[in-house]
Amino acid sequence: MRKSLIAAAVAGLVSLPSLVMAQAAAPASPHTFTGNVGFATEYLYRGIAQTRGKPALQGGFDYAHASGLYAGAWGSNISWIGDAVAGASASLEIDVYGGYKGSFGGDFGYDIGVLTYNYPGTGKTVTGVQELKQDTTEVYGALSWKWLTVKYSHSTGALFGWPKNPGALTDKTTGSGYLELNAAYDLGNGWGITGHVGDQKVKGNGPASYSDYKLGVTKDVGFGVVGLAYSSTNAQDSCTGAAATTANDVYCFVNNNGTNAYSAGKDKLVATFSKTF
Repeated sequence: MRKSLIAAAVAGLVSLPSLVMAQAAAPASPHTFTGNVGFATEYLYRGIAQTRGKPALQGGFDYAHASGLYAGAWGSNISWIGDAVAGASASLEIDVYGGYKGSFGGDFGYDIGVLTYNYPGTGKTVTGVQELKQDTTEVYGALSWKWLTVKYSHSTGALFGWPKNPGALTDKTTGSGYLELNAAYDLGNGWGITGHVGDQKVKGNGPASYSDYKLGVTKDVGFGVVGLAYSSTNAQDSCTGAAATTANDVYCFVNNNGTNAYSAGKDKLVATFSKTF
C-alpha cells in the first residue's frame, strides 16, 4: 500500500510539468490590438502638401481579427483647408477605416475595405457661402505579391470637396479614382527601401488630375523606424495656373489673400519617425 502511494506521488510530480505546459499552450487570442505614433517634417498625401511646409504629429489605433477582418482610426494635424480660403477652420484630419484581408498561393495577398476622411470644423467658404464638404469616403481594393502592392481607391462622393467646375458646386466629383503601385523591400539589418507611383483622376475635372512619385529609405533603430523620402508630382498649384483665390482651385496652398502661391508638393524631401506598440 505504501509503495502504491509513493508511486502515485511520483507519477503526480512527473505529470505536473505536462499539465503546466498544457495550460501554457492555451490557444492564442484571435484579437490583436496595436497602436502607432509618428512624426513627419511635412505631411504629404498622394504627393500633395497637407501642412504647408510645417511638421505633422500623427498616430492611430488598429484592431485585427484572425479571420482577416480589421478596423482602425488614424489622425494628423493639417492646414490645407485654412490655407486655401479665409474663413475656413479645420486643423485636424481623422481617418476611420475597416476591411478584410487575406492571402493565397503563398506569396499573394488581397485587401478590400472602406476609408473615410473626416475634417472636424468649418469647411472652405467663399464670401461666406459654404461649399462642398471636404469629408470623403473611398472604397478600395489591393493585390500584393511579396514586396509589391497595387491598389485602387474609388470615391463615393465629392473628392475632398472638389466640384467638377467652379460654376457647379452641386456637380460632385463622385467616381474619382486613385491607382497606385507601392514597393517596400527589406535590405536586411533593419534597412529598407520604398517606392511609390500614383495617378489621381478627378472625375469631370481634368485639370485637377495628376500623378505623383516617391522614393525613400527606412532604418529600424530599435525604438522606432526613421525614414527619408523624396516626393514629387506634376500637379498644378491651381487649376487655372494662376494664384488661387477660391476654394475651387483645388491645390490652393496660398495665403488667404491669394498671394504667395505655394507648390502643391513638387520636389519635397520629407523625414519621418514612426513607432508601433
